[in-house]
Amino acid sequence: MANKGLAKDQKDLSILVTGGAGFIGSHTCVELIQRGYSVVIVDDLSNSSQIAVDRIRKICGIDADDAQLRFYKQNILDREALYTIFAENDVDAIIHFAGFKAVGESVQKPLEYYWNNIAGTLVLCDVARNHGVKNIVFSSSATVYGEPEFIPITEECPKHDCTNPYGWTKSMLEQVLTDLYVGDNEWNVVLLRYFNPIGAHESGLIGEDPKGIPNNLLPYVAQVAVGKLERVGVFGDDYDTPDGTGVRDYIHVVDLARGHVAALDWMGGKVGTGKALGLGSIEGEAAEDGSRRGVGIFNLGTGKGSSVLDVVHAFEKACGHEIPYQIKPRRAGDVATNYAACYKARTELGWVAEYDLDRMCADSWRWQSMNPDGYATEQ
Repeated sequence: MANKGLAKDQKDLSILVTGGAGFIGSHTCVELIQRGYSVVIVDDLSNSSQIAVDRIRKICGIDADDAQLRFYKQNILDREALYTIFAENDVDAIIHFAGFKAVGESVQKPLEYYWNNIAGTLVLCDVARNHGVKNIVFSSSATVYGEPEFIPITEECPKHDCTNPYGWTKSMLEQVLTDLYVGDNEWNVVLLRYFNPIGAHESGLIGEDPKGIPNNLLPYVAQVAVGKLERVGVFGDDYDTPDGTGVRDYIHVVDLARGHVAALDWMGGKVGTGKALGLGSIEGEAAEDGSRRGVGIFNLGTGKGSSVLDVVHAFEKACGHEIPYQIKPRRAGDVATNYAACYKARTELGWVAEYDLDRMCADSWRWQSMNPDGYATEQ
């Protein structure tokens, strides 16, 4: 079955967003709607909230019955539900976020992670292709690089062994989606790799709402700032970095969302050259309308790293008071510096991260202070 073309005006395209009520997904839905796309969210709300969907509508100024945004509380493992969704909506492309994502939990529950993340994606792709939809943006992770051979990491960097089942699901699914194109040259696949999304929408209406004690640095810092947690643990201050703490790649979630939207333009042949740049990229023969075919791989980030203490001090500036922290021993497996180069995204997607660390922390603080208990604040 032939694939659908994407060389159309945005108002004529419908995008299915799995995990669209989640942190990155909700911000991506806002960016899509504001650019004129129609959006279909599929999310089982296992790690998100219906309130996020309502707030997407509020930010975008659309009513609950506006067909530009439709929401289905479903799990992508449910084949019958997906068939109904594709039957009811003329979907053109998929942006795929849905999946379990806690690194530590994945070590404790590998079977659940492999089943949910991998089997769910297989069901999604099978149902999609049966409806002539072979355009997919996969929200992957820079964790697929493992311990990188060089810094900053470019798309030429080989993938290495991942350190946890969560990372392996991302790496394996990259291979699955690549193999889909190899087996059927109608597929149009983009794999997006990034490290640490932080920040929130400037309205303070949507943001990161982790369940329980946060696993990631910024939401932990935010909960210390709002008084929910006592202090931040800083693991190691003797690395070969300017202040001795680990340096990582942080990206504003709105910049990241815009990167996912930019990938759709690239897939439609509206920007870039489509050349196979980087390991794993494949340049296929474009469709008659100019829509691309093949596998595109892009790093998304700011192109520079920030240390743990950089983040703490930027958040102090945002919230207006000191953030208590405690230096602790290094964690096994942590490296001194890890960040990606994003030249390819700039030249091919026409995408550049706009927001700096101060803006990331200011927006995170606005979200956290307005919603101290996340979306549960409204309930």
